[in-house]
Amino acid sequence: MLKGLILGILLGILLVAGGVYYYFSSGRAPVATSAPPIPFEESLARLGLHAYLDKLPHPEPQVPADEANLVSGAKVYKEQCATCHGLPNEPKTAVAQGMFPAPPQLFHGVGVTDDDAWESYWKVENGIRMSGMPGFKGQLTETQIWQVSVLVKNADKIAESVKKELAAGATTPMEMAMPSGNPAPKKK
Repeated sequence: MLKGLILGILLGILLVAGGVYYYFSSGRAPVATSAPPIPFEESLARLGLHAYLDKLPHPEPQVPADEANLVSGAKVYKEQCATCHGLPNEPKTAVAQGMFPAPPQLFHGVGVTDDDAWESYWKVENGIRMSGMPGFKGQLTETQIWQVSVLVKNADKIAESVKKELAAGATTPMEMAMPSGNPAPKKK
């Protein structure tokens, strides 16, 4: 009796695993950013991310949330983050509209002001798999990552000087997406 129960459980697990493998290997899984999400995709991704983050240490920000750091964070944000995550009083860029999952617009609504700065720091430093969020470790300094993290934590209460920095020299989304010094190729 016990052998039959164990064999039935193992067979059930193998059938489910085989069905999932077939679903993906046969091309039935939606892969386009415009396709509807797989059942439970968003819930499982969020569950995994938060379970992982809950195990990490929760350090205090290594820079104060003063005007100088917020302005410096705004400069980095404008160069590295705004194409996907937007700017205050600006519509979503074409890049952000074409992404799945959609990147949060950090200056519209809640954004990540409800996240602790350490959590935003971890996300900026390491990126998030299967989300389009790249990791910036090695691309930005720790100080720059902390400045951006403190900026987005306080996005709902930034000073006018920080808002001016975010608005100053705002360029088109394609120009913002191109590395500096490499102009977009001209069509022939």
